[in-house]
Amino acid sequence: MATKKSPWPAFQFEECKETITLVHQWTQIVGKVRLKKTPWQNHSWHVSLYVNHQGLTTGNIPYEHGLFEIMFDFIHHELKIKTSSGTRDRFSLGGQTVSSFYELLMEKLKFLGIEVKIYGMPNEIAGAIPFSKNSQRIPYQANQAQNFWKILVQTQNVFLKFRSKFTGKQSPIHFFWGSFDLAYTRFSGRKAPLFQGEMPNMPLEVMQEAYSHEVCSFGFWPGSNAYPTPVYYAYIYPNSPDFQNQKIQPSAAYWNESMGEFMLKYEDVRSSSNPSETLLSFLQSSYEAACKVSDWDRENLDCDFSHLEKKS
Repeated sequence: MATKKSPWPAFQFEECKETITLVHQWTQIVGKVRLKKTPWQNHSWHVSLYVNHQGLTTGNIPYEHGLFEIMFDFIHHELKIKTSSGTRDRFSLGGQTVSSFYELLMEKLKFLGIEVKIYGMPNEIAGAIPFSKNSQRIPYQANQAQNFWKILVQTQNVFLKFRSKFTGKQSPIHFFWGSFDLAYTRFSGRKAPLFQGEMPNMPLEVMQEAYSHEVCSFGFWPGSNAYPTPVYYAYIYPNSPDFQNQKIQPSAAYWNESMGEFMLKYEDVRSSSNPSETLLSFLQSSYEAACKVSDWDRENLDCDFSHLEKKS
């Protein structure tokens, strides 16, 4: 009897780091287009991308003639542009460098009547090269890009279930191209101390607005050269010295001192008997720990609509 293939694919950073590096820069270019054409939203929610049935999308972006959308299709490995005028264009992801991707996208947007000029430097990447000058040949591995997207799909489904249990202010489940992670945030409703951290090529005032209120944030990050491990994470701002001392589920979860957050390796989730429930236990226990050390008003923030689901 054939073994049923898991929807949670195997994923090792060292095997896919070149593709991740390449896609990271491409998503920055596309994300900056959305940033430039969209009115500013609180906590920079107007810059992010979203997971969909084929890859990552900007969603609807306003422009002079209506709406347009840019989508990474990780099934057919294309970048697609569609407008509300009925016009569309696309190009293959395979064989593109950062600079050729940048030039092609700008050319096709102009052809479709979309006027936009973006800041040509990557954000949150140390020692970054301008997009137009980065012609380094990096191989695009289609299967690795697709596996990364499949992880985002499964993760979003769990985040969506977790998100349904909170009635306070909360973010969309969205993909930030700067830090290159799928993230979801809950808010206590109280203002936070002024943020004083630093990010490469990121204005301090943008970071201060992003962390203007108390948060408990969760996400999936594929790793980096400095920390080559795909992980789920949970952190709070402002941080509490007692947060790291809380008991988090599952037992494989751990505190990362340098990052100041709890982490759970993707492989520990994928290899568990029930990956969705394993991840959900990490999210819920991290949230409960955050509420405990930061004195969140759970009575007015938590909710349960399961009784309505049974009636629908």
